[in-house]
Amino acid sequence: MEIGPGGKILVRAPKKMSDKAIDDFVNKHSKWAEKHIQAVLKREKKHPPLSPKDKKMQYALALEVLTNRVNYYAPLMGVTPTSIKITGAEKRFGSCSGKNGICFSYRLMEYSPKAIDYVVVHELAHIKHKNHGLLFYKEIEKIIPDYKAWAKELKK
Repeated sequence: MEIGPGGKILVRAPKKMSDKAIDDFVNKHSKWAEKHIQAVLKREKKHPPLSPKDKKMQYALALEVLTNRVNYYAPLMGVTPTSIKITGAEKRFGSCSGKNGICFSYRLMEYSPKAIDYVVVHELAHIKHKNHGLLFYKEIEKIIPDYKAWAKELKK
């Protein structure tokens, strides 16, 4: 079961599963669904979907802003990403591949410069540390001593 845009429920099931079994599953998880529908609607109210034109503008802005921030922080951290890509990811703000390519969601442009910088430094730190261990967070802390405060905004 998945909650999509507008709080619509999508249920996927094997072809041979009976309608009754599907209905039972949905009913059993109705509280979960309601909770997540409300979360989706709240998020969409705060960050409404963009028109195709606005989305294109956000991609361009994100590429410019995030490339500039990476170019600022990477030398300070002694790292060099192999690439910088902008995606439309909805559930993560950034990622770092095993080959040190960095991806950022254009949706980051809806947040403060401090939150954006935190994500940039977070992903650059993954070039040195491919996990979320103590050394990884120490790497972030070298650049942003109060990074926890900066990251809070992203969780709201």
